[in-house]
Amino acid sequence: MVLKKIEQYWKEKPLLLIMIAAGFFRLVAVIFSKGYGMHDDHFLVIEAAQSWVDGADYNDWIPSATNKMVHPSGHSLLYPGLHYFLFRLLEFLGMFDPQNKMYVVRLLHAVWSMIIVYLGYKIAYKSGGIKAAKMAGGLLAILFFMPMMSVRNLVEFVCIPPLLYATWLFFKNEGNSKIIYMIIAGFILSLAFSIRFQTALFVSGFIFALLLQRKFKEVLYVSVGLTIGLTLIQSTTDMIIWHQPFMEFREYIRYNIENADQYGHLQWYSYLLLIGGILIPPISIFLIFGFVRNWRKHLLLFLPAFIFFVLHSSFPNKQERFILPVIPFIIILGSIGWCEHIMQSRFWQTHQKLYRVSWIIFFSLNTIPLLFVSAAYSHRNRVETMVYLSAKKDLNNFIVEESNHDDYTLPPRFYVKQWKSDFYVTASYTVDSLAARIKVSPPALIPNYVVFNYPENLDQRINNLKKIYPHLTYEATIEPGFIDKVMHYLNKHNANFTSYIYKL
Repeated sequence: MVLKKIEQYWKEKPLLLIMIAAGFFRLVAVIFSKGYGMHDDHFLVIEAAQSWVDGADYNDWIPSATNKMVHPSGHSLLYPGLHYFLFRLLEFLGMFDPQNKMYVVRLLHAVWSMIIVYLGYKIAYKSGGIKAAKMAGGLLAILFFMPMMSVRNLVEFVCIPPLLYATWLFFKNEGNSKIIYMIIAGFILSLAFSIRFQTALFVSGFIFALLLQRKFKEVLYVSVGLTIGLTLIQSTTDMIIWHQPFMEFREYIRYNIENADQYGHLQWYSYLLLIGGILIPPISIFLIFGFVRNWRKHLLLFLPAFIFFVLHSSFPNKQERFILPVIPFIIILGSIGWCEHIMQSRFWQTHQKLYRVSWIIFFSLNTIPLLFVSAAYSHRNRVETMVYLSAKKDLNNFIVEESNHDDYTLPPRFYVKQWKSDFYVTASYTVDSLAARIKVSPPALIPNYVVFNYPENLDQRINNLKKIYPHLTYEATIEPGFIDKVMHYLNKHNANFTSYIYKL
């Protein structure tokens, strides 16, 4: 009965069914996908915003009377600034628990990400018909990584809805000579840029596509909208803080040019392999083929994403999340191009069974990770360690002990609700160095708990710390989550570990 109802909706109301599926898995992620995925989506957003609420400045981004030596960091303040106002509002309403705040954050992001599914369907329907719309919308709804990414604080993902909306305005108003939608599209593109500076490549491709189509009036008014948005959002903010326009963007460019090789150097085809993998073959091959098949016909969908993809592929610093903004465009145009191809292909018309098998393979490979990843608690041990310490009424401060390494893992202090300076022990900053620092530290900073990260040589490390704290008392062991263990098993460079808490 249920399957028949789903089949009926798929035929009669596909968009409704797609949105229900998208909403269901994103709601699962809201409830269960706690923690954070990567360094940036927590420490450059959540930590920054909450520290401002608490009267601190975790990343030293804002100059103040007590810290006048701060310089532009190369980060747009719009997105963390919105979280600052959100956290202020939540605390005004009486919500102070960090985990509860993050439920709200994830819920808002899940709702925001539904725009991607809706607009992806609408654009594909407008350009390629119902089959392309079903394919694009369905993939955007239930691809295994989409729900989890939808609730993360990744600027690479959060900037996608405005990029899609600006594109949709042109598809929706095709043949319309009204100026207002062009100005709005430009303003919306400036919003995407203000969330993620790298979308400047997409915006450049967007304008270039209009120029190639000889839509000069559209270029003019999109530029007007861009100028208005950049002035209101970026220039004004930087004038208030730095007394010069676009200081953060200039610092962003300088930093990336000077540090292009500091974060690993992957091959030019790395992103192509990544997309071929995460979109799941053989469907990923269909999408890539469809994306390039009729590029001239769908220039506004193709060129911004293509320029963004090519320039990121040519830049030495490659991280998987960098390419996220164009993945929906590859899916949308890929679906349009593939559905056009399959309607005209004699091979596929006579090999329907092979085509069905291709989708069976896709769903088989996508369904299991979709269920697990959507409910994954990322970096569980780091978060739960801080939650545990936050419940200790006698907590003053804590030490992070990672003497097996040259550096230590930053603790997510948002969950412990304090912003005191970190005490730590590493291979280069020894117990003796720690003892010397403690001697000259004020009482308000003195640690009374220690967190040992990683189980390697634990007994030896405990005995070493007993040189200055002879009465260590075991408190708790915090294990990483299931997905953390899987990621560490697949790649030892994924720093997911067990934490051991002791009282000093």
